Amino acid sequence: MAKVQEGVYFIQGQDEFIPDSHVYIIGEPSSKDLSMVDVGLAGKGAYKVRAIEKLGIALSSIKRIIMTHTHFDHIGCLPEIKREIPDVEIWVHKKEAELLAKGDDRAVYGMNEFKNMCEMQYGVEKDAFTLTVDHTPEDGEILEIGNMVWEVLHIPGHSMGGIALYNPVSKILIPGDVVYADYAIGRFDLFGANARELKESLLRLAELDVDILLPGHNQIVKGLPATYIKETAKMWAPYLA
Repeated sequence: MAKVQEGVYFIQGQDEFIPDSHVYIIGEPSSKDLSMVDVGLAGKGAYKVRAIEKLGIALSSIKRIIMTHTHFDHIGCLPEIKREIPDVEIWVHKKEAELLAKGDDRAVYGMNEFKNMCEMQYGVEKDAFTLTVDHTPEDGEILEIGNMVWEVLHIPGHSMGGIALYNPVSKILIPGDVVYADYAIGRFDLFGANARELKESLLRLAELDVDILLPGHNQIVKGLPATYIKETAKMWAPYLA
């Protein structure tokens, strides 16, 4: 785990055949009111837990898991994390929370062929992601947690219920898989994706004053150029009509 700044910590994903998403821990440790942003791929739970403990953070201080979206590489080890932190709350945008509550895992796997492969390769039970979430963060919601303030932005396109977290004080953006370093963006061909909405989400993020970009994969970026997200949106615009 790497310290990005006080109250923001980075656990790098361990990619294999399927990418493993990064995890971020946000909140001042002294508050004992921390949040885990995404959890990662199935089988990576023990690694994520060890990374938290190596920093000296008690698992009991993790009060909630905030999902940027529910794709398998971001939510896959949720059952493992829940076993280690049984009282942790699960926060998911309502558009994907409603599917999970009904046992509809299309927003997890994206396509049936991928679901079948994951169930075989990772031994995932068919109802592993049937759950009722504790809170559905909404667009524009202000989260005052861990002695920090984060704004929730609903940024669909890569997934229907994708959200970003933005800290205006430190100019930190956690955008999930909507935008990465190296002028890359998330794919828009899975269940619930929408190319036009992804373009609109990129343009919305481009309006923010961002210094630190903490994406779901790839590199984290400090000192992000002011026009980076706008340029990324412009580069991809012909494919997001």
